[in-house]
Amino acid sequence: MLKDITIGQYIPGESVIHKLDPRTKIITLLFYMVGLFMLNNASGYAFIIFFTAAVIVLSRIPVIIILKGLRPLWIILALTLSLHVFLTQGDIIWQWNFLKITSQGLQQGTFMVLRLVCLVTVTSLLTLTTTPILLTDGLERVLKAVFIPVAHELAMMMTIALRFIPTLIEETEKIMKAQMARGADFDSGGILARAKSLIPLLVPLFLSSFRRADELAMAMEARCYRGGENRTRMKQLRMAGRDYRAFAVSLVFLFICIYTRYWM
Repeated sequence: MLKDITIGQYIPGESVIHKLDPRTKIITLLFYMVGLFMLNNASGYAFIIFFTAAVIVLSRIPVIIILKGLRPLWIILALTLSLHVFLTQGDIIWQWNFLKITSQGLQQGTFMVLRLVCLVTVTSLLTLTTTPILLTDGLERVLKAVFIPVAHELAMMMTIALRFIPTLIEETEKIMKAQMARGADFDSGGILARAKSLIPLLVPLFLSSFRRADELAMAMEARCYRGGENRTRMKQLRMAGRDYRAFAVSLVFLFICIYTRYWM
């Protein structure tokens, strides 16, 4: 289950999405999110599902990896759908005692699930197709463009956090296997019993995280790291024709989302 989390991982490739400038990916992702949260009807969600599928095809990321990344979210998706289906008032299509399903609740719940799935999918594609170094540079340039004075430090912290997600997941699985070999049981019992069984897992995980953070800080100090002031880069970011075409596509995408919301 833990290995199914794809955010923070990078898969090398030569696709069109891989070759885009990281600034282009970040800005177009923001356009995508704005358009996604503006949708409110079936036509709009049908369009965004088609658009998201086209982006996955262009990225050449195997669909199985995308689906594996959604597996850890099934509880959140099921809870979101259930809350909307049973708690939204409207035209009743099924009822048993105090439980009732309304057509409006079923529609809103389906839309919310699709929204979460699309958002997680495209956010995962950002890290799956962008190296941590390029992602850091792209975030820094975007933050500087909006006049944030500590852009480099913020970009560095965000990228380090994303980069260490797969590392911490791998460390968690190693600790779980070691504790299970010593007789630990993480699956049986009630909620309180399972919560108590996580203590032998969380304590060494936190200690390992602090140790890794200390080692990273010492390594940065040993290399005379002093933030983003006067830093140079071996590879400079440059926009190409494909980046401007991607901006044009994202603007068209946003216009279509606005059109489906107000005129369809």
